[in-house]
Amino acid sequence: MERRNRPLDGIVVIDLGQVYQGPYATYLMAKAGAFVIKVEPPGGEPVRQREAVSKGSGVPFALLNGHKKCITLDLKTEQGKAVLRKLAATADVLLENYAPGVMDRLGVGWSVLHALNPRLVYASGSGYGLSGPDCNQLAMDVTVQASSGMMSVTGFPDGPPVKAGPAVVDFLSGIHLYAGVMTALYERHFTGIGRLVEVAMQEVVYPSLASNLTFYYDHGEVPPRTGNQHGGRSAAPYNVYSASDGYVAIIGVKDSHWAGLIAAMGRTDLANDARFSTKVARVRHIDETDEIVSAWMRELTREQACRALEQHNVPHAPVRDAVEVTHDRHLHERKFLEWIDHPQYGRVAIADSPLRLHGADRLPAVASARLGADTEEIMTTVLGASPEEFRQWTQDGAFGPAAPG
Repeated sequence: MERRNRPLDGIVVIDLGQVYQGPYATYLMAKAGAFVIKVEPPGGEPVRQREAVSKGSGVPFALLNGHKKCITLDLKTEQGKAVLRKLAATADVLLENYAPGVMDRLGVGWSVLHALNPRLVYASGSGYGLSGPDCNQLAMDVTVQASSGMMSVTGFPDGPPVKAGPAVVDFLSGIHLYAGVMTALYERHFTGIGRLVEVAMQEVVYPSLASNLTFYYDHGEVPPRTGNQHGGRSAAPYNVYSASDGYVAIIGVKDSHWAGLIAAMGRTDLANDARFSTKVARVRHIDETDEIVSAWMRELTREQACRALEQHNVPHAPVRDAVEVTHDRHLHERKFLEWIDHPQYGRVAIADSPLRLHGADRLPAVASARLGADTEEIMTTVLGASPEEFRQWTQDGAFGPAAPG
């Protein structure tokens, strides 16, 4: 492998991740220069399979799997498991987010691979962890949003619990997986020994409830759903307000923000009103504060409101839809988003890693590889298999019922 000026150059990652959590963690590694070998079952991982539903349903796979070598392995066969053990014997990282116990039952879990390669960092992502009474509970993003408390505080007080629109738990836990692997690799630099790293989706959510838990510790009661107000109802104004043609989020956590806001609204008469003169007073009169801002906003377009708020240094943002963000000039000029022509999905905006590694060679946006496209290359170049060995592995079913590539 040719070395480049990237932090993870020379690090070999075996990616058994599926859906969003695991693949996002390894995508961050790939963008930092790691050599990532994505291992999929013969039919492809679940998100790749969504392309059977529609072209757009397959796009998430393209977003999370560029710069990875895509191979297939049938881990239900002895030969497939043998090939995985060969790959893990010289790899630096193996990451998987199967249900707890699956890898152990296959004979390729942490204890086996650590004995085979003590330098290996083994990362496991799961819903509830590798231990505890709930460890075998099946988990997906939406079910963990439900079980973790996140869903209970999302929505409006007079409505039912609502899931977050994006798959926040999958990606939040994927980021933690990346951080865990980096921490273990740093330790290995000194000890020469890898370790098992685990991330439970439920556990990464709990710290994010910090604002909501305010209500519990103040009143000893279940935190309510607060709509777009602050989760602990301890900051005002803090809401999403309706303009004549859309919505604008406004947050005023400092007295200076309120001073700017009343100037923008032309309501400097409120400066000495005892109901609004301090942060505490505005929280005590949170509904009145919101009504004042709402009345002003209703008379303006989104653009007019944002222009006035920007002029007076008030924290704000227009509520933009996903299409607006995909075409955002700022994100494209920073090259966080880049358009590519994907062979399967058409014109797609690919996101870069949010980790800006200044001074490192930057990897451009690329298409994800076809299912099993790199299997022969990895078997022959990484494992050093001869053409005859590769053909034998194929006949033995290591890569699935059909020859890959």
